[in-house]
Amino acid sequence: MPAVTQQIWCVAALLGTTALAIAASRSRQSTAIVYGTTFSISLVALAGALLALISRTSATELALPIGLPWLGSHFRLDALAAFFLVVVNLGGAAASLYGLGYGSHESAPQRILPFFPAFLAGMNLVVLADDAFTYLLCWEFMSLASWALVMAHHRDADNARAGYVYLVMATFGTLALLLAFGLLAGAGGSYSFAAIRAAQHTPSEAALVLALMLLGAGSKAGLIPLHVWLPLAHPAAPSHVSALMSGVMTKVAIYGFIRIVFDLLGPPSWSAGVAVLILGGATAVMGILYALMEKDLKRLLAYSTIENIGVIFASLGLALAFQANGLGLAAALAFTAALFHVLNHSFFKSLLFFGAGAVLTSTGERDMEKLGGLIHRMPLTSFVFLVGCVAISALPPFNGFVSEWLMFQAVLQSPDLPQWLLKIMVPAVGALLALAAALAAACFVKAFGVTFLGRARSPAAEAAREVDRWSLAAMFSLAALCFLAGIVPGLVIDALSPVAQAVIGHRMPVQMNDAWLSIVPIEESRSSYNGLLVFAFITAAASLAVYFIHRFASRAIRRGPAWGCGFADPTPAAQYSGVSFVQPIRRVFGTLVFQAREHVDMPAPGEMRPARLKVDMHDLVWERLYTPVTEMVWFFADRLNQLQFLTIRRYLSLVFATLVTLLLALAIWS
Repeated sequence: MPAVTQQIWCVAALLGTTALAIAASRSRQSTAIVYGTTFSISLVALAGALLALISRTSATELALPIGLPWLGSHFRLDALAAFFLVVVNLGGAAASLYGLGYGSHESAPQRILPFFPAFLAGMNLVVLADDAFTYLLCWEFMSLASWALVMAHHRDADNARAGYVYLVMATFGTLALLLAFGLLAGAGGSYSFAAIRAAQHTPSEAALVLALMLLGAGSKAGLIPLHVWLPLAHPAAPSHVSALMSGVMTKVAIYGFIRIVFDLLGPPSWSAGVAVLILGGATAVMGILYALMEKDLKRLLAYSTIENIGVIFASLGLALAFQANGLGLAAALAFTAALFHVLNHSFFKSLLFFGAGAVLTSTGERDMEKLGGLIHRMPLTSFVFLVGCVAISALPPFNGFVSEWLMFQAVLQSPDLPQWLLKIMVPAVGALLALAAALAAACFVKAFGVTFLGRARSPAAEAAREVDRWSLAAMFSLAALCFLAGIVPGLVIDALSPVAQAVIGHRMPVQMNDAWLSIVPIEESRSSYNGLLVFAFITAAASLAVYFIHRFASRAIRRGPAWGCGFADPTPAAQYSGVSFVQPIRRVFGTLVFQAREHVDMPAPGEMRPARLKVDMHDLVWERLYTPVTEMVWFFADRLNQLQFLTIRRYLSLVFATLVTLLLALAIWS
């Protein structure tokens, strides 16, 4: 059976699971049946996609007599699609495994179970689509299924608002994609990707398509300033759905960008690389600054997704710039770094959302200021969450370090670029990305420390208990993948080489042939990295430190009160909080980025009331971009609303005037 046919059968099985979930949604066993089925189907699809990627077989195609009568639906599985199917189905399998335990606590499973397999099916279909009509139809199906999951708890006012904003942004993104495909199809109107790939596109058309793709795919991925739906929708959805939306669906949007800009649009221009590079760098810094200011754990993770999307787009911008100048090896390095980070982000961001879901299940709280001390009550969850925090902070020996290290190695190739604008912009954006990486480490020190360390700040945190085995199994599986991809990255790089070869026309050198499993991006005289040796060194150093401490200090374990900066205050409120942790960063960046202002209400001597600190911050993107647009839409909507109260005579006059105007426009055009 061809690989693409196997994937389509898996999609059909997922759609069949949707029908099964509708029929059995009221059954007590529905949660186990649906998530168990989607887990099995996702594993089969994952195995097929992984085999297609590793075996490096030629692309397989399939046409089905559905859709438009004269077009049908076309599907294709090549190296690029196979890699993203691995990401989609690995994330789907992990979310399904997690859902087996997490779903038992769900208050309204009948509002989630039918749409969960439909969401997975939609993402698979988008990656497999091989014509514009099928792609847009599957894209919209994916968006609507995820919107239904966001609206699962629609009676909550915040969730209803999140669903509304998400639906508006999804519609806007689909419109941008529709216009992009219209330009690509041209006057001939051929919607197949093969015809679009063979067509010639003028520089102005290519620039307009790039802009529309940044709007269409960028709105779904979370590029600044199109990110506004993401921190609203991710916390509103159930935690395993949040993991899919953040760790997987945003990658489907990146797939769409790569498919069109790198594959269908033809040879790129270096100016396109500049635009994508700058947008990616700005998104990375802004996303992590937003995350640092948050005290809601799931919103923090959502904003962190924006930062990682910026890192990926910056790498893709580098690849475009190198490819436009004929620097194939450097382009392959930057492109591989982007794909590696796509895979890594799907690992550690899904893991972190699962950890946030475990905390929410156990405590009922997302506010980090009401948590604390969970490492004593949820030790296993604390351990895997720490792994995710270290990985997303790009610290060795975990996987996040490798992909960002590869990206910086690509940045160091910028002197080979002939354009002076690129020679200046690439190091500047590299500095922005280095700043984002440092801020990300601070952000997740805050996230882990305030949530899991110290003392419990609320009765809910004091009563927390470890979560079920299914949830722990899903989290430990992803933690193991974060570790393995970090210590043997050469295996991942070699697996990605067929994708780079197919899209860029070049690939990185074979890595698994190097001694001691080292990776050498360009050549040994420039740089190399060995995750296995770094892990061995860290393990040996830590073991020696523990040995010397216990050998020459005391073997006894002593427990004492938590250090309170010299104040023996037993109240947990005296602990370091998330707000106080980010105060220095807020004072440096927040004044400009968020117009942050601090107001201190200090009681006079003798007064018994407590001192109060109030921090005012503003989302300038929302207030200065989306609020005026919303007000303008409501203004015109109120004016146009009067049209439904016209008399029949005025309706006829309006129709006549419209007809005359159209005829005049047609005459002038002719």
